[in-house]
Amino acid sequence: MAADWLGSLVSINCGPTLGVYQGEVVSVDQSSQTISLRQPFHNGVKCPVPEVTFSAIDIKELKILDIIMGNARNSSSASTKVGSGPVGVPKVDPRSVEKVNSPQHCSKSYGERHLDIPGQPKGFRRRHNSWSSSSRGANQATPKKNGVKNGQVKLRDDECFGDGMDDGLETDFDFEGNLALFDKAAVFSEIDISERRNGARSRGTPQEQTPTRYRHDENILEAKPIVYRQITVPQPGTKEYCTDSGLVVPSISYELHQRLLSVAERHGLSLERRIEMTGVCASQMGLTLLGGPNRFTPKNLHQRPTVALLCGPHVQGAQGISCGRHLANHEVDVILFLPNFVKMLDSVTSEVTLFNKTGGKQVSSVKDLPDSPVDLIINCLDCHENTFLMDQPWYRAAADWANQNRAPVLSLDPPGSGQGQAVEAKWSLSLCLPLPLAEGAGRVYLCDIGIPRQVFQEVGIKYISPFGCKFVIPLHSA
Repeated sequence: MAADWLGSLVSINCGPTLGVYQGEVVSVDQSSQTISLRQPFHNGVKCPVPEVTFSAIDIKELKILDIIMGNARNSSSASTKVGSGPVGVPKVDPRSVEKVNSPQHCSKSYGERHLDIPGQPKGFRRRHNSWSSSSRGANQATPKKNGVKNGQVKLRDDECFGDGMDDGLETDFDFEGNLALFDKAAVFSEIDISERRNGARSRGTPQEQTPTRYRHDENILEAKPIVYRQITVPQPGTKEYCTDSGLVVPSISYELHQRLLSVAERHGLSLERRIEMTGVCASQMGLTLLGGPNRFTPKNLHQRPTVALLCGPHVQGAQGISCGRHLANHEVDVILFLPNFVKMLDSVTSEVTLFNKTGGKQVSSVKDLPDSPVDLIINCLDCHENTFLMDQPWYRAAADWANQNRAPVLSLDPPGSGQGQAVEAKWSLSLCLPLPLAEGAGRVYLCDIGIPRQVFQEVGIKYISPFGCKFVIPLHSA
């Protein structure tokens, strides 16, 4: 029996004092309980003596490295605890062993010695070897550039990474076959029946679902139906407008418009407050039309925009002068055209006084207006009540200058379509609710002058604000 193990490579652990030896078994003496190794390695270093003999009393652990040549598994290890008595080795078939005079075998045993930590399950080592074997292949050899023979390189790779437990892992997983076992229609049908039974809303099968794309400002949760006609008037005008979000804004007659302003003034929204609010909204729109933050920067003070204000001696003129004052406060060169009148409204006089404190330029003749085009013209010549102003020489001269100047025109609080407009505007700004404007009014905007909802209700208007987060919104013809 002892002769069966001659030529085998073994690893003998003699404890911390003597260390670990590896080598080829050359003799086993059962009577004296000794074993001899040829070409031994001591703790991974080749011994200077050609042969070492161990007594069973010194052996703490003995590992037999069973090596098989060819393409089969070429390394396995068996561990036997040895005490002070005779060494018992299980009987196996003798194997042919290749004699290897290289420290690579010692490094193999040294690695296994570190993996065999007391209390650590062997399944951990198998899993480690399984990963290495599956990732590299059981018989795959890494070519070296040191001229070592392919068989020896293959032997070292198999000793390090080989494991016979991984044969079943080489089979690929059948994704298509397993996917065919999944019946999606049946699963969605069960989900649909379950949701209907529980009273939940059915999501439907994938064929019944219709993909929907939402904008960044849309809510994906179900809500109440949207009512786009939130403003109703007792006497609708001849035109209807709509906002960017689709809300319908009806036009109103001039009589209803005046009644709405009169009720608001009776509740405390005085003419001065209304003029101031209109001036703020109009100036904000004017600053935007002039370029907004792209033009009004500290680095661009040498290119201050120029605005020409054409105003008459009425409330619309006072609103324009208020707008000019706010523009001048924002570093805009404002030129105010206002003819000399013996008597003007108190609101116009007070607004002119405030405007003169801004350093803006006031002229009373069209000849004093600039010959070169300005950046923007704000038209406040028209009045809702006095249509005879269009026949005045100063009105016709100012209108002719505006039409000949190539600057865009913003018409502030223009009259309805029943009155003619001598100046063709690119934009028009209406107050609270628009009047039915003519085609020459250009693009219509609406500004909020702060009239409460109950004031609208007093004149018979059902009103929900269409402004949202803004004070000036664009309107489109419905």
